[in-house]
Amino acid sequence: MQNVKTIFKLLLLKLKNPFILIGLIFFLWMIFFDSNSFISHKRLSKTIDQLRKDQNYYKEQIKSDSITIEKLSNKEGLEKYAREKYHMKKENEEIFLIED
Repeated sequence: MQNVKTIFKLLLLKLKNPFILIGLIFFLWMIFFDSNSFISHKRLSKTIDQLRKDQNYYKEQIKSDSITIEKLSNKEGLEKYAREKYHMKKENEEIFLIED
């Protein structure tokens, strides 16, 4: 208990110095209250990281969709896709579906 009192007294003596008091107020202001605060920077950094991950994901999706579009551009690819995906058939043809 005595140690806490002495530390508190030393802290009060240091805070009487106007330079230390102004510096402490400035430091607290910059961390918590300023529009460019440390907390805002951390939140914005997380947002930027998430947006970069999303950007990479969508670039990969665009690549795979481009490959699919290229395959569907000719008649054989389109027919194969329709048969596999939508189980379409020709006029006199029977289809047997085997599911795993």
